[in-house]
Amino acid sequence: MKKLIITGCNGQLGRAMNRQYAGNNAYELINTDVAELDITNIDKVMELVREVKPYAIINCAAHTNVNACETQGDLAYKINAIGPRNLSIAATETGAKMIQVSTDYVFPGNGTRPYTEFDQVGPASMYGYTKLAGENFVKDFAREYFILRTAWLYGDGNNFVKTMLKLAENSDEVGVVADQFGTPTSAVELAKAIAYLVPTENYGTFHATCEGSCSWADFAEDIFRLAGKSTKVNRLTTAEYTEKFPASANRPAYSVLENYMFKLTSDFQFAQWQDAIEVYMKSL
Repeated sequence: MKKLIITGCNGQLGRAMNRQYAGNNAYELINTDVAELDITNIDKVMELVREVKPYAIINCAAHTNVNACETQGDLAYKINAIGPRNLSIAATETGAKMIQVSTDYVFPGNGTRPYTEFDQVGPASMYGYTKLAGENFVKDFAREYFILRTAWLYGDGNNFVKTMLKLAENSDEVGVVADQFGTPTSAVELAKAIAYLVPTENYGTFHATCEGSCSWADFAEDIFRLAGKSTKVNRLTTAEYTEKFPASANRPAYSVLENYMFKLTSDFQFAQWQDAIEVYMKSL
C-alpha cells in the first residue's frame, strides 16, 4: 500500500483529500496538521518522512489569511516558503513525489484574459510573494513535483460561501465587490485533480480551478439563489468596499486562471464553477 503524507489535514483541502481517498485500498493516508508536524522545522520534517517513506507528500498547509500575511511576513515566509522547501528536500531524499498547492496571487491580477502557466508571474501582496517563493523552492529541491495553482477555494471549513450565508441570516442585503474577477473552486474538484496527477509522471506546474469566471458579487448572487434566499446583493467597487472595510493587502482585480496544462497534457476536466457550487450547496 502506497503511503501519502497529507499536511494541513484539518483544512478545507486536507479534508477533501481524505474524502477523495476514502475506501481506496491502494493508498494509506498519514494525516498531519500543526500539532503532528511543524513543516517549518526541517529536522521534524526529515524525521517523519524518513520514518514513513511515503509515495507522495501532499502539502495542503499554508498561511492563507491574505491581510495577516502583510503584517506577519516572517511567519508567512516560514509556512508558505520554508515549509514547502523542507518537504521538498525530504521528498527528494526518500524518493517521494511532492505536491504543492499554490495560488492565483502569484500573478499581478491586472490581466484582461485568463492567465496560463506560461504567463509572467508578479505578485502584488505578501501572500503572493510567499506562495511564489514556495513554488520556487519546490522547483529547486524536489525532483518529481506537481505545483497546482488554485483560487477562490471553498469546502469543509470557513469560506466565502458560509460567510455569505451567515450574513444573509441577519440582513436583507449585503455589499459585495463586483469588480474583482476569478473562479470559485470546489475543494472536492481540486482533490480530484490532485488524485488524478499523483500516480502519473506528468510533472510540472498546473492551473487548477473550476471552469468559467465571475465576480464576487455574481458568486454571492448564485449562492443566495441556490440557498433560496431573497437577500439583495449591493454591487460595490473595490474602492467603495475598502472604504468601509479597510484591507492591508492588494486584491487582484482579474486573476482568472486557464487550466491550460491540464488541457494540453491530460484528459482531466474540472467542473464548471456553477455546477460545482450547486453540488456543494446541496451537501450543506
